[in-house]
Amino acid sequence: MLTRRRLIALSAASAIAPNALTGTVHAQTPASTWPDRPVHMIVPIAAGGPTDTNARIVADRLSKILGQQVVVDNKGGAGTNIGNEFVAHSDPDGYTILYGTSSLSANAALYRALTYNPMTDLAPVSLVAKFPFFMFVPNSSPAKTVAAFVADAKARPGKLIMGSPGTGSGPHLAELLFMQMARIHMTHAPYRGAAPAFIDLIPGRIDCYFGSGELLTYSRSGQVRVLGSSGSKRSPAAPDVPTIAEAGVPGYEVESWQGVFVPAKTPDPIVQKLNAGIAKALAAPDVVKKLTATAYTPEPTSPEALGKFLKEDTAKWSAIIKSAGLKID
Repeated sequence: MLTRRRLIALSAASAIAPNALTGTVHAQTPASTWPDRPVHMIVPIAAGGPTDTNARIVADRLSKILGQQVVVDNKGGAGTNIGNEFVAHSDPDGYTILYGTSSLSANAALYRALTYNPMTDLAPVSLVAKFPFFMFVPNSSPAKTVAAFVADAKARPGKLIMGSPGTGSGPHLAELLFMQMARIHMTHAPYRGAAPAFIDLIPGRIDCYFGSGELLTYSRSGQVRVLGSSGSKRSPAAPDVPTIAEAGVPGYEVESWQGVFVPAKTPDPIVQKLNAGIAKALAAPDVVKKLTATAYTPEPTSPEALGKFLKEDTAKWSAIIKSAGLKID
């Protein structure tokens, strides 16, 4: 006999069972079925800049390899923390991934409080590329060389404005080290990405900007002037551009990077499948050509190698930030 109590019990069981079954299915099959829907690649910087461009190059090739669309979503702001935090707090199912930048190495030391920990809330997948920065100035700048720029900055302490795509971003840290080693002081103007910063550089609203090789098209077209590169040696993409070290600040060297991360606790089979996909994407001739043309060196790694690299880079920039006394609330 179907009593009222029995009916309630059966109803409760039917409500619970689908959820339990769903949990079992997701726990058992993500590695074999992933991805079975679009993957969202979060870029923690505004659209239109070099980081965004590279992410789209990688995402496009990765879409073909994985058989599912890899959609680029820009979540810029707060020195990349908005995008980084979004991924760190996302479900660890492989459908939300981070196109991370070198700011991950600095943010823990730079900000007084973060709602995520780059080391424990994000899992490394693969490095994508390493690259130098190039020092750009507007055509209206009196400086034709790095040495001349340093001399001008020393003559006008605090008067020159350096732009960056955000406080704690790779370019900002490169500029910070440049000021320390050149013993100059400039006023920092943080933007929400490379594109808006460069728009202000061209007419001279800011006095210098450290950017990636993609921006060399602007110096080649005569819209801005490039004074040097931050690498240890001249870039094959711009062999006529001297390093900053040889052009006026001996010993200066900065190499930045981009890489892919996922939320911590993402199943390892998914991490490995994504890692293999990235390695395959970065080996594609068209991808290599596009990246190297703008001074990026494709460098896929294992998840373990990226994790080790992140720890080492974090220690390096934490020391620089501490010595500069830089802190952001």
